[in-house]
Amino acid sequence: MDLNAVENILFATDSYKVTLHEVHFGGMDVFNEKGWMHIVEAHNGYLPLRIKAVPEGTVVPVRNVLFTIENTDPQVPWFVSWVETLLVQVWYPMTMATSSRTQKEVIARGLLDTSDSLDGLLFKLHDFGFRGCSSVEARNLCCFVGLVSVVSDSYDVFHAVSSIWGDELKAYVLERAEKGCLVIRPDSGDPCEVVVKVLNLLAEKYPITTNSKGYRVLPPYLRVMQGDWISLESLQQIIDAMKIEGWSLQNVIFGTGGALLQKLDRDTQKCAYKCSQVTINGESHDVCKNPTTDAGKRSKKGRLVLEKRADRNYVTVQEGLGDEKKDELVCVFENGRLLVDHTLDQIRERAELPIVREFNQSRMKMNGLETRRTVETRIESFLYNLYVSFIL
Repeated sequence: MDLNAVENILFATDSYKVTLHEVHFGGMDVFNEKGWMHIVEAHNGYLPLRIKAVPEGTVVPVRNVLFTIENTDPQVPWFVSWVETLLVQVWYPMTMATSSRTQKEVIARGLLDTSDSLDGLLFKLHDFGFRGCSSVEARNLCCFVGLVSVVSDSYDVFHAVSSIWGDELKAYVLERAEKGCLVIRPDSGDPCEVVVKVLNLLAEKYPITTNSKGYRVLPPYLRVMQGDWISLESLQQIIDAMKIEGWSLQNVIFGTGGALLQKLDRDTQKCAYKCSQVTINGESHDVCKNPTTDAGKRSKKGRLVLEKRADRNYVTVQEGLGDEKKDELVCVFENGRLLVDHTLDQIRERAELPIVREFNQSRMKMNGLETRRTVETRIESFLYNLYVSFIL
């Protein structure tokens, strides 16, 4: 028997008595000491649960089952509900990751519309939300990596761009052009107007080129970062404004904070944890929530299977009618032991955008063709020289 676990249970029992037993429940014992002691005695403290979940990083539409939980010991049926509060907290990283990935898709499409490459995509959106988060864990931005910028709007961003970066410090900018990139960051005003005006002012001071798509591009040692008022909606608006003015998205980087990390809640992706089946006296019963006042809160019923159809769309099959062989949910935890531990690379690969995969595959194919042409050209040149030498 795990004596530390027993000590923790006794401590919890006393704590409940002090905080809830008399004050809120009139002396009724609300902490299930007997049930917890059973878990320690029968399972050595290991949690009698089976958790099945879709592999991390998988992109699944809303209103589908993402994980299921069932108790493996009929003596503790209450335990499935007991872990709800902790497990439902996955809504936050899941929702934030979905938002980050969606913004990455908007940027990727903008890059392909206004340039020939997705180079630099991972540097296009940066985490500005750490200061506003509740914890270190809550601030992590997925799908992107970071860099450093220079805030230039402490007084007048347009003066800073035109007179300081474009005149007083221009020699220093040019001097370090081979060493790195100056990222100028406006941080106030209407982002659509400010970004375009900053780009136009830089065009008056530095040499501009035009790419194959016909859009203007700053020299590689200059870029602009917009980190104020960035959201999924404003991203597209800024990109559209740039396209109208003939600017490629190659020139601009974004920073996001509050909109990505705080402008969301559990209902953003319709995350909920509900009982769908119970077993009473050996007989299974399908159950669901179905309030008469709100059909949108109807929950799923019975044993659930997440199937991936021929069109690659996901669908949740209810009431035990799904094909277990087609179930995308994998057993990841059973009786206190973690069965699956995905690597970060695996998660990122599953979450990658189809548009990025297609671009990378196309590039690899083109590189392969170019390599083949180069080899063929060298062989032809060698044979020609050999032929000429032989004739001579």
